[in-house]
Amino acid sequence: MERTATRMLTVGLAALGAAVPPADAGSARAQAAGAAAETGREAQDGSEARALIETLSARLLAAPSATAVLEAWCAERGLSHDPRIVAVRVPGPDKLPGAARRERLAVSPDEPVRYRRVRLTCGTHVLSEADNWYVPSRLTSAMNAALDGTQAPFGHVVRPLGPSRRNRSLTMLWRPESGGLPGPGEPLFSVEAVLTAGGVPFCEVAETYTGAVLIQGER
Repeated sequence: MERTATRMLTVGLAALGAAVPPADAGSARAQAAGAAAETGREAQDGSEARALIETLSARLLAAPSATAVLEAWCAERGLSHDPRIVAVRVPGPDKLPGAARRERLAVSPDEPVRYRRVRLTCGTHVLSEADNWYVPSRLTSAMNAALDGTQAPFGHVVRPLGPSRRNRSLTMLWRPESGGLPGPGEPLFSVEAVLTAGGVPFCEVAETYTGAVLIQGER
C-alpha cells in the first residue's frame, strides 16, 4: 500500500510540476508536503489497525467467552456509555447443521439442533455477526427461553454452565496491503469454535468481526 501511494504521489507531482508556473513553485511544494504527510498517516493507521486486530483476535482465542471479550473491548475503546453487548436477531432461514457439525456436537442425526444468527452490537456499532448451532437439550429451559425470546448474547445466557471454547479456526479477511483502511462494516477476521461444558459440546459458533471494532470513541 505504501509503495502504491508513493508511486501515485510521484506521478501526481510530476503532472503538477508540468502544469504549475515557476511563481507557484512554493505552493506546489506545500501541496507535495501535505500529500506526503497524508500518505505517512495512512501507513501509520494501517499498522495500528493491524495491531488492534491482532490484539483482539488473540484475546478471543484465549478466552472462554467472546461476549465478555467484546464488552471489555467496547469499554476500552469508548464505543458506548453503556458497554453492554446486545444480540440483535437476524431474520432468515435456518442453516442446517450438517453431518460434520453434528459429529463435532456429538449428537445423533435426529437430535434437535437449533440455529440462531445475531449481530452483536455495542451502542450503535455492530462489532460482529455470529451463527450459533446449539443443542437445546444440553441447556436449561430458562436458557432456551432467553435465546428464543430475548436479545441476550449467547455467552451471557450460558455463563452458568462455565463453558470452555475450543477454537477450530481463525481466518484473516482484511489485508493491510490491499490499500486503504477498513470501514466499520467491512469484515476483518472470522473465528470458528465449539463450546463445551464439562467436556460435553453444546454449541458451535462462526463469528465474523467487523471494522467497527477499530473505532475509537470517548473514554
